[in-house]
Amino acid sequence: MPKSFDKDWEKVLWKKQPFADNHIPRQFLSALRRNVNFTPYTYWPLVLLSCAITQHVATIFIFLATFVRLKEHMVDPRSLILISVGCFVAGYTIWSWGNHTTSKEDRYANHLKTIKSSILIFLALMSLSPVLRTLTAATSSDSIWALSAILFVLNALLADYGVRRSYQKLQEGLTSVLSMNAAISASVVLASRLTADIDVFALILFSVQAFALFPILRHRLQVSSTLVQFLMTFSLALIALALTASLSWTVMCIFFIAFFFITFLAPAFLVWAQRYKNEIRGPWDVATPKTALVSS
Repeated sequence: MPKSFDKDWEKVLWKKQPFADNHIPRQFLSALRRNVNFTPYTYWPLVLLSCAITQHVATIFIFLATFVRLKEHMVDPRSLILISVGCFVAGYTIWSWGNHTTSKEDRYANHLKTIKSSILIFLALMSLSPVLRTLTAATSSDSIWALSAILFVLNALLADYGVRRSYQKLQEGLTSVLSMNAAISASVVLASRLTADIDVFALILFSVQAFALFPILRHRLQVSSTLVQFLMTFSLALIALALTASLSWTVMCIFFIAFFFITFLAPAFLVWAQRYKNEIRGPWDVATPKTALVSS
């Protein structure tokens, strides 16, 4: 087909043209574009973003180490209850200190509502402890360990690690709710292996702090300074290492490998792999309408 004929070809279906159905004009590849919307990643910002994952994994290991200590009577459940209450007060203080968008009256009302809700949850968990202790009495321990492991894996995979800006309203997505439910369910089945009601109460209260309330605080602190992020990440990692080291060197090594891989190796691998990204855009793509936003 002569080159001059390509000028008469139009990319339309409704018009009869003297060309074959599989005709390809010579200028077809002139509009080819590579990696139009691609923004290259850099290493340290990725390390900072991975801190949320590291914090969540460290929280899971801390909870498991706490459960083993309760089961083996290596820790007083009353001490764990005091630690949970202290963490709640400290976390809520940090949350309230960073909330400057509401008026003084609204903050006062929120404080009263939080106190009432906390007391109700505290009493509900205390009353349900005898029931939870015997919840899986007819189930073998091997099934409990396997079920709790699957639930904690689901919790880690479905957790929300995104960053929300201070002006964005906190809204829990479906995956976040499923992640929290998986962690609480794993905590309940593990608590059923304990022998005393106060042990069950202490463990469930601690799980509520770790898997329901701490992720909310983590989202608030993700928009803070880089120093706060790194301090919180390494503090949780050191606590997890200290708690697991006295129980099992194998578990401690597993956590250390996971911590090092998630925090340092995975971002480096992503930076290395992005050189092979090759997104091609051209006239064969589906047309995307562009609308202009009209401000009132």
